[in-house]
Amino acid sequence: MEDTIAAISTALGVGAISIIRVSGNEAIEIVNKIFDRDLLNVESHTIHYGHIIENNEVIDEVLVSVMKAPKTFTYEDIVEINTHGGIATTNKVLELLILNGARLAEPGEFTKRAFLNGRIDLVEAEGIMNLIEAKSEISRKLALKQLDGSVSNNIKALREKILKLLANIAVNIDYPEYEDILEVTTKDVSSEIVIIESELNKILKQSTETSLVLEGLKTVILGRPNVGKSSILNMLLNEEKAIVTDIAGTTRDVVEGSLNLNGVYLKLLDTAGIHQASDKVEEIGINKSLNLIKEAELILLVLDNSTELTNEDQKLLDLTKNKNRIIIVNKIDLDQKLDIKEENIVYLSALNKKGLEELRKKIVEMFNLDSINTDMNTFVNANDIAKIKQCLKLIDKIKEAIEDDIEIDMIEIDLREINEILGSIIGESYDEEILDTIFKNFCLGK
Repeated sequence: MEDTIAAISTALGVGAISIIRVSGNEAIEIVNKIFDRDLLNVESHTIHYGHIIENNEVIDEVLVSVMKAPKTFTYEDIVEINTHGGIATTNKVLELLILNGARLAEPGEFTKRAFLNGRIDLVEAEGIMNLIEAKSEISRKLALKQLDGSVSNNIKALREKILKLLANIAVNIDYPEYEDILEVTTKDVSSEIVIIESELNKILKQSTETSLVLEGLKTVILGRPNVGKSSILNMLLNEEKAIVTDIAGTTRDVVEGSLNLNGVYLKLLDTAGIHQASDKVEEIGINKSLNLIKEAELILLVLDNSTELTNEDQKLLDLTKNKNRIIIVNKIDLDQKLDIKEENIVYLSALNKKGLEELRKKIVEMFNLDSINTDMNTFVNANDIAKIKQCLKLIDKIKEAIEDDIEIDMIEIDLREINEILGSIIGESYDEEILDTIFKNFCLGK
């Protein structure tokens, strides 16, 4: 991180202003080369009016903010150039910075430097990205909880418990001859493990619920042709998103839309009707629909009230029986011929727009959307949630070892692994490749 990086931090396009950010040991010197005022001896956290110049030609009239290390986002010298908004002007200023010694920043590199320099931890870094992408008031508040360190503090407190336990175990193993030290028994470990397990389960439960808020709920509308899937999509979105006809097989590819439900985004996917395909294009669409079943977090399985249950309906019922599923019996405005006994059924008429509120209530109830607490200190990243589950599996292993009266030094190995996993969540230990993956999803200039 010896080099100095630069990037456009605002959306590129026509606007009132654009901001170009520069960070690194030579940030002030590089900007000074293209600015018609002397910045080398100015006070930190000051703003300066002037012009960006090239060969005595004025490129733009700007305001330049100078912030000196360590009181900056990256703990490095940072300079921000406020130019007039516009593609040509903004790109020209960035070009001059690169010609004078800066390097174009990689996506998320400013935030990555903030992490590597100890300014923020990984959870806080992810909170920044979640705040940028927040689509609702709930998701904004949850992202801020990650940013203020509350979530990280939960993990740090658990690690302190584990480290204290490990230290006591180590003393017992390494210095058994000392009679005045407290002997740590499997009973002592067991009582601490119960507390740690309880905390992890609490974090897991809350995190699983709140991850839906920031990541959205992948919702697949499924059914055979002409049962009203596209009409239901249009009804949910309150717009004519999908083409609706009485011709079977009209939808041949996945049609997407999004719906804000109690602050949670449903990523709606209307799929091709499942039946024996009549041509290659239709077959591709049907295969896409079947593959989406595996990825879906919610299935809206649509059946036709005016026809008896078909073999294709039964196949879909079997394929989705272990998924989060709501069965929608559509066309209740027609004479009933369908006889079905399943859980989570909603009756509606997409034609007359009846039953929509009942469907909304069922989704809210299924995912506890009305009980999401924005004060909870939770994770929303799927990778972090997976790591919490991994820790809980190791705790189960420890509990089995205690029951089998295994030597305490064997239990120590699993405790160390739990501590290592928890450390990787907040970035106390990390893999460089994983780190690159996290930050490459950030926008340039952040």
